[in-house]
Amino acid sequence: MMRAIPDILSPQAVADLRARLLAADWIDGNATSGAQSALAKRNRQLPEDSPVAADLGGQVLDALGRSPLFVAAALPLKVYPPLFNAYSGGEAFGTHVDAAIRIRRGSDFRIRSDLSATLFLSDPDDYDGGELVIEGGLAPQRIKLPAGHMLLYPANTLHRVEPVTRGTRHAAFFWIQSMVRDLAARTMLFDLDQSIQALGAALDPGHAELVRLTGLYHNLLRRWADA
Repeated sequence: MMRAIPDILSPQAVADLRARLLAADWIDGNATSGAQSALAKRNRQLPEDSPVAADLGGQVLDALGRSPLFVAAALPLKVYPPLFNAYSGGEAFGTHVDAAIRIRRGSDFRIRSDLSATLFLSDPDDYDGGELVIEGGLAPQRIKLPAGHMLLYPANTLHRVEPVTRGTRHAAFFWIQSMVRDLAARTMLFDLDQSIQALGAALDPGHAELVRLTGLYHNLLRRWADA
């Protein structure tokens, strides 16, 4: 399931965050790469232990918690502290798959990466190239979302970032371990949740069928969740 989650950050929040990114010290993006990714990756990144990265990552985590659509789609158990990258001058990230287990350096924090997330921090008109390309299906999906919007996609998909030939593409990226590991089960729960939300806007909250569907959702989540 690949899903765009709009308005994770407001325009003002994006502007404030980007101002701090522009003033920050950047390092080679391969600081957090595995052996396979390092062969394909050319970009810059905030150091993982940077106070700026920690503060901005906390703001992103707070914003995720305020997004019902993100919670419904991801059913998050753990979220890796967001990282921040920048691409310009032809920098790119070739086709790769994200590591199955992500371990935060210098800590015992680790997650199984069920989902990957890219939170766009630059508007599409600010740079050329830089599309996030997701392989699979009948044709690759090329995504370039407005600043403040996020793409959520399975971490086991092949994907790449096209070369940025003008301007700079800033983004936050991170991984999610879901309470529901199975993609098909998680997708069914999301569809059921969205139907319940739509019916809840049209029916009395105490309507018998709405109560029945809500009970079904929670019983399925109880059966499938690892929490």
